Amino acid sequence: MRYDVIGLVAGWSLVLLTIPLLISAIVGQIMGDPNDILLWSFIPPIAFCAIVGGIFVKVGTRRDSAERLRDREAITAVALSWPLIVAVGSLPYWFGPTFHGPVTWDGDGGTLYEVMGGLIRGWFESMSGFTTSGATTIDPHVSPRCEGVDDCIASQPYGIIFWRSSTQWLGGMGIIMLGMLLLSRALGGGMSIARAELTGPSLSRLRPRLQETAKALWGIYIGFTVLEFILLFWWADLSWFTAINYSLTTMPSGGFGTTDGGVMDFDSALVEGIITFFMVATGINFSLFHFVLLKEYAKVINDQELRVYLLVLAGAWAIFTLNLVHSAGWEWSEAVRHGAFQAAAIGTSTGYASADFAAWPVLSLFILLFLMVVGASAGSTSGGLKILRLRLAFVLARREIHRMVQPRAIVTVRMNGEVVDDSRMWVVIGMLSTWAALAMISTILLAIFEPTHSLETILSVIFAALGNTGPALGAFGPTSTWAGLNWYSLLYTSFLMLAGRLELLTVLVLFHPRTWRKETLGKLEKVE
Repeated sequence: MRYDVIGLVAGWSLVLLTIPLLISAIVGQIMGDPNDILLWSFIPPIAFCAIVGGIFVKVGTRRDSAERLRDREAITAVALSWPLIVAVGSLPYWFGPTFHGPVTWDGDGGTLYEVMGGLIRGWFESMSGFTTSGATTIDPHVSPRCEGVDDCIASQPYGIIFWRSSTQWLGGMGIIMLGMLLLSRALGGGMSIARAELTGPSLSRLRPRLQETAKALWGIYIGFTVLEFILLFWWADLSWFTAINYSLTTMPSGGFGTTDGGVMDFDSALVEGIITFFMVATGINFSLFHFVLLKEYAKVINDQELRVYLLVLAGAWAIFTLNLVHSAGWEWSEAVRHGAFQAAAIGTSTGYASADFAAWPVLSLFILLFLMVVGASAGSTSGGLKILRLRLAFVLARREIHRMVQPRAIVTVRMNGEVVDDSRMWVVIGMLSTWAALAMISTILLAIFEPTHSLETILSVIFAALGNTGPALGAFGPTSTWAGLNWYSLLYTSFLMLAGRLELLTVLVLFHPRTWRKETLGKLEKVE
């Protein structure tokens, strides 16, 4: 294991993190946040990122750094850098007034228990942000800032709310992927990093060089974010602060809002329509947007995953609408409106809510759980298992049935006209089986941690965390926060969020003993 290269990746990631932290502080200053809050919330993490990140970069930089990053180092660097980034991202919540921390903001101070609880909730909030999960623990019962106010999230400092949204925007495409774009010559090994951090079983190279591919992906991502801001600000008549926050949390399929009620507080078909359009866009493989720009429309029209993705959303929309009308007595117009919004929100793991879907009929709840598990397209910002993996698994099952009937037949698995070799199929099977095993183990553990909650609540929390969806069902639906979970559950579900965001295998590779060995004279020896 080449630790200098891992330190270089982590160091540059920390250095880059100083930029969004500084921008959040500036936004807070513009919006009138008190200077002492801005000072304590953002100066410590900025200083940490600059100093520690600078040290890592200096120690890790070598003349051959660009050639030393192999797949093993790339995967390990991503898996280790993310918790470090999340830890830094939690400091504004802990040092600021959001949760109880070392600085007293409520006048009464905080007990050691409350301060430790604030640290864990700050970690959870940061993890939920960077992994684009959207679950929150900002609640009147745990936030000193919320005493005597009607809206807990809206009462937080503007700089904190903007930082919260920024973490999702950075996490959607990947902050290390951004570092690879800006510093590809220093980091090297770009394709290995991209495979470890981007969602989906494969990464299509849109351009001959990976740096050009990263530019194309980030260009599309930024373009959609700006377009949504313009529509929400000019057409839907939202304030610039609200519009930019929802733009930053829609494109990464994040789901954080600026108020406790989120999208429900707007009660606007226009706002919901704009957000729905961009939510659907987040669930499409971003390479297809690039093909549209190149006028290669045939590749888009013939993409099999896109067809299945749109069919799943349309089917969920239809079921929601019919179920709400016939089982819940809704008006057709309301059922069509909210059914479409929730199909897109949960199907793309964005997690917004235009209505309290936790109170919907049983059939709708089942479809919601199904959407949490399935997710959207590979190469998108959405979570879940991905349509591509499930479709390949279905085709593989069909092939094996055909072989049972005709043992000598040669049947190939194809995707978009291309043959998928067995090595890639084994990766898909490994991912699906690992996901199923982790979900089963997590259900048992959470049942032990939270013995008073129902099976519906526990299952939905697991699926929402692993699928990076955010709101769950039961006791942790869209009108509730996750503050009711105990410390063990918060730490464990934050691990599930990270595993889901990094596609499970990137995180689990850290637990493999061969990961922590180094090469000496052509042989592998354990590091003492």
